[in-house]
Amino acid sequence: MIRTSAYALALTALVVAGAATARTSAHNHAHSHSHDEKGAVHDGYFEDDQVKARLLSDWEGDWQSVYPYLVDGTLDPVMAEKAKHGDKSAEEYRAYYDLGYKTEVDRIVIDGKKVTFFRGDGPVSGDYEADGHEILTYKKGNRGVRFIFKKVAGDDAAPGFIQFSDHIIGPKKADHYHLYWGNDRAALLNEVTNWPTYYPLSLTGEQIVEQMLVH
Repeated sequence: MIRTSAYALALTALVVAGAATARTSAHNHAHSHSHDEKGAVHDGYFEDDQVKARLLSDWEGDWQSVYPYLVDGTLDPVMAEKAKHGDKSAEEYRAYYDLGYKTEVDRIVIDGKKVTFFRGDGPVSGDYEADGHEILTYKKGNRGVRFIFKKVAGDDAAPGFIQFSDHIIGPKKADHYHLYWGNDRAALLNEVTNWPTYYPLSLTGEQIVEQMLVH
């Protein structure tokens, strides 16, 4: 009787332990899978039905161009790190990003519907409303989403369209973004070599470097 009870207790303990292991394994799998999905989306691999509409408020804030930090050498550690894992030298990456980041608009403020562009000859502003999104397929097979907004009021000099790309495909506050702007919605979709990039104005150059190295 004692041996039978001991066996039953041992069996119960084994079942409980097995259930706990299964739960842990399931949790770890789900956790790993969620990271895999996030990584895949960030790298441009997703299904069309995963893309959801976004509001301009996702990009609300005061933003600075990273181009001056490339020019003055602040981003050199980022270029060096890319060279360690990529197919270009640090100088070649620097030239690539010089073309990509280049812009005369060194600051953008987004407040409600209003977007204000700051450049050497003074700020221009426009009110913008959502105009859908477009999914683009790139040469290496990955994809990106442009979230598009159309000017409905404001300065004549403000662009007719702005298109955001930030590796996010649904409603979520952006921590940085690439922005395309101009007056021809379709032509902008063909622009893939120049993508002015903006981070919060509150960040220092060194903090931007830290974020880029993690990114």
